[in-house]
Amino acid sequence: MTKEMEAYFALLDKVKTMLEANHPIRTGTWTAAEVESVNDRLKDLITTKPMIYVVNLSQQQFIKKRSKWLPLIQAWVDAHGGGTIIPMSVEFEQKLWDLREDKAATETFLADAEGAKSALPRMVKIGYKQLHLIYFFTAGDVEVRCWTVQEGALAPQAAGAIHTDFERGFIKAEVVSFDDYKAHNNGKASMVDVKAAGKYRIEGKAYVVQDGDIIHFQFNVTADKKKK
Repeated sequence: MTKEMEAYFALLDKVKTMLEANHPIRTGTWTAAEVESVNDRLKDLITTKPMIYVVNLSQQQFIKKRSKWLPLIQAWVDAHGGGTIIPMSVEFEQKLWDLREDKAATETFLADAEGAKSALPRMVKIGYKQLHLIYFFTAGDVEVRCWTVQEGALAPQAAGAIHTDFERGFIKAEVVSFDDYKAHNNGKASMVDVKAAGKYRIEGKAYVVQDGDIIHFQFNVTADKKKK
């Protein structure tokens, strides 16, 4: 038996022991090599995934931010591998959704809700964070688009999220962070003032895309030569 196979069988024994003890795989202590092996060969194990628990409360409980059940749920989650708990209220969300076309009624409803607001944006943000996802923007005369990539993605990989040709023919990326654009665009739908402030950058293939980047990709793809 090779050393690689010995290491893999030892990993399987460790995983088996944890699962039989009802311990999620994600809570174990792993070497870099073991993490790579789990991600490569055992990636479908449910307990390797991050956990988010969405707890549905009544509208009154959600607004008051009080429920006798939340501490008990928190204790159960902590005892079963941990995870993020997001309190929300389907009752509250439905009423808010039903008022979406009436701005005045929506404002009145939220004013009466003592500062409570939709939990959906928080659920999206936490979901992205737990899955190690980020997003970047592309902007043109017609539309602004948001694209999702894995945290740590390089500029060519981000270009590939738009179209495989963008990645294959990647030349460079013109980049500005959302915060810098917001601070320096002076209300213009333009990069002129952003460039003047020195916040517009040219990045190459090794650039690691940051959450909220606004990117314009330069690429060139030539047609494959016909085989003779």
